[in-house]
Amino acid sequence: MVAAVDLALPPPGLEHEYNTLLTQDTVRFLAELVSTFDLDVDKILQQRIARKVQLDLTNDLPDFSPHTSHIRKDKTWKVSPVPRRLQNRQVDIGDTAPYQTERFLSALGSTAQGIQVDFDDGNCPTFFNQIKGIYNIFQAVHHKFPGTPPISQAPVLMLRPRAWNMVEHNMMVNGKQVPGPLFDYGLLMFHVGKTLFDNESGPFFYLSKLNMPIGTIKATVLIESILASFEMEEILYELRDHSAGLNCGIWDYSASFVSKFGHRAEFLLPDRSKYVNMEKLFLKSYMDLLVQTCHRRGALATGGMAALLLPKDQKSDSYQSVLAAVKQLKLFEIKAGVDGFMVYDIGLVEPMQKLFKEHTRGPNQLHVIPEGVNVTATQLLAMPTGGVTLHGLKYNIAVGVLFIYSWLKGEGHFYYRGQVEDSATAEISRSQVWQWIRHRAKLEDDERTVVSRSLVHNLVEEMKNELQDCYCLSERAKQLLHTATEIFLEIVQKKDFPEFITTYLNLDHTFLVSSSYNHSFHSTAVVAIHSTAQTKSRL
Repeated sequence: MVAAVDLALPPPGLEHEYNTLLTQDTVRFLAELVSTFDLDVDKILQQRIARKVQLDLTNDLPDFSPHTSHIRKDKTWKVSPVPRRLQNRQVDIGDTAPYQTERFLSALGSTAQGIQVDFDDGNCPTFFNQIKGIYNIFQAVHHKFPGTPPISQAPVLMLRPRAWNMVEHNMMVNGKQVPGPLFDYGLLMFHVGKTLFDNESGPFFYLSKLNMPIGTIKATVLIESILASFEMEEILYELRDHSAGLNCGIWDYSASFVSKFGHRAEFLLPDRSKYVNMEKLFLKSYMDLLVQTCHRRGALATGGMAALLLPKDQKSDSYQSVLAAVKQLKLFEIKAGVDGFMVYDIGLVEPMQKLFKEHTRGPNQLHVIPEGVNVTATQLLAMPTGGVTLHGLKYNIAVGVLFIYSWLKGEGHFYYRGQVEDSATAEISRSQVWQWIRHRAKLEDDERTVVSRSLVHNLVEEMKNELQDCYCLSERAKQLLHTATEIFLEIVQKKDFPEFITTYLNLDHTFLVSSSYNHSFHSTAVVAIHSTAQTKSRL
């Protein structure tokens, strides 16, 4: 079997990195990987669409499936034992886009247990960022960065490829753009998989051509969708030889309610800045179920990321206030039984490690299995009470606009009002604005005012003028911000809810042009690959 491969030319300035990564053998491996799994990826994405259509047509709600009840009722099975270097996941550094070399190196030199090496939420997937980021990982794993510890002593790299809804525009196999996560995964595993395995430092993937044993691959699954919360046991069961646990986070999960049920008035989500937190029933039930499920099956349960940023002056009242706020939020998760969570600010690593030490015993809480917890579908689907505020509406607009603006600049996250914002907070922000317009939600500040298209237009213009002063130092920047406001308005006014803001942006002409999407390709290369049947049997 042969595959035709079209590959873009190197991003300007990254010729060496590109040539190091995309060798002839690597391209052949990527072509084989994509040819093997591309149809499966398409099928799964189509099934996801079909599931949404079914829910809309029937007006049904999700529940625990009776067809897989035998998996949930069988108390005997467990996931494979957690590898030594993953047994302590107490504090990881999140949103670490590896193309940002300075932050990546700071994380490598920290005392954190792990680093979320992020090609997803905190990353903008320009070709430059992908090649630079993967090359930086290559350098780190092979100990090429002066002053950093060897990979066996550094925080564990928790590699996070792009989501399945993302495509890589700069590579085609058999005339079709390749799935973004397969591009990321393939390059990472080809170049660093064996070295990480030899150093007991992950990435716990099985690739027989790299001579790595079955069961080496370990993956943490992010439960980011309300539908997935009803299938936690099934997910662990299917991945029982490869599971490093499940992760719960607040904003992508909350946004999934709007994605799946946002057109239904009974699922109107109130102002997230005032009424949505992990103590609310629908989120607490989700976290309790995740911890209970994981620990019963011998898997780690990890929480979300603290996005707050510490002020520079450690003696200031504001520093102590932020630190106290993070401690309060994370102590709630620790008491719920999580084995770890993430922080963005590296300065929070040691205070949070101390918090774990004060309130837990041992490297994890696998021994903590919440008893008497019987989470029901009703609890998982219970919308919190509360209304919509003008402050919350303006905040959501600002986050949504600034995220798009950041993407147009090739950046995956940004700082706003003392915390980091990424695609997860952008998702919930634009989701809420779309839903509030759809249901003409009343402002609790003034019940005579409803969230309408005209109100949002006026507020977007107002916020644009405010944001220009802080974020736009050039005419080019002002033009990008103006474009970002136009794209934001497009998204929140769509008749049908766009499922992912990142998909929308990744396919948008404006982003492709602004990110220097490379229209120059190598001549088509035809490479020989193994048959699909043979490949699937080995991977």
